[in-house]
Amino acid sequence: MAKNFKKPSQSLKIPRVILITGKFLAFISTKLAVLFAVKLFTSPLKYGIPKRELDMDKKSRQYKIHIPTINKEIVVYYFGDGVHKILLVHGWSGRGTQLAKLAETLVASGYSTISFDAPAHGKSAGKTTLLPEFIETILALENKFGPFTAAIGHSLGGMALLNAVKRDLKIKRLVIIGSANIVSDIVEDFVKKLELNHEIANLLCNHFEKKSNVRMDSFSGSRVAKAIEIPVLIVHDQNDCEVPFECAINIHANLKNSELFLTKNLGHRKILGDQNVIAKVLDFINSKITADA
Repeated sequence: MAKNFKKPSQSLKIPRVILITGKFLAFISTKLAVLFAVKLFTSPLKYGIPKRELDMDKKSRQYKIHIPTINKEIVVYYFGDGVHKILLVHGWSGRGTQLAKLAETLVASGYSTISFDAPAHGKSAGKTTLLPEFIETILALENKFGPFTAAIGHSLGGMALLNAVKRDLKIKRLVIIGSANIVSDIVEDFVKKLELNHEIANLLCNHFEKKSNVRMDSFSGSRVAKAIEIPVLIVHDQNDCEVPFECAINIHANLKNSELFLTKNLGHRKILGDQNVIAKVLDFINSKITADA
């Protein structure tokens, strides 16, 4: 089936200097190589706000909020004035305005949206973060701005929302777009891109597990999906070169009440602005409001 699709564009290549540094450190000390990988893995890149997101950035009411459980401050975007609030969660190296096209459609349809720059992302302070801090931030924002009618997460944001729902985030509907699945697979792929061996991937997982005293794969999408009862819309592109669409299929198979919507030739980020995707998401969220009316 996939052979008839356009060849997906490749994700950004890791600079050669980083690859050389990693290999050099691995040659002289496995421990140094692991620490180098830890630093890279936990440090998101910060990008400027593209033109398509400037309107949302300008019109949002923005607040700096302290998240007590992680002792970090983040920037929150409150967009629109609708009674029903939708929580938006960006992915790794994203920002609170990254789902701007979705947000604009939701606001035009009478909703308001709450989004945020995760720790070390966008306008929020810090240089490093991990998935658990996304989850803690989501739960803190529910206490501050909730209740939310629904939530939409892209990539790592989708995985964070699945985990937050398992921890009793009280929403009626969930949408995940381009969400990854198995955490150890993410680590393995990251180490492979660094051109380092499998041993480094295992040691990297061990490092995080010892530090948090939690198994990394306990956060995996298909694992936490088994505990989720609410309706979930899973959107994924079959040409996503960053997160394979098999992740969506596996998560879908483990959810009790989910719908799978696969697209073609949109990749990992273009999917966020696609009008067919936006219409599908809006219909999914509206169906809950209609049912409650």
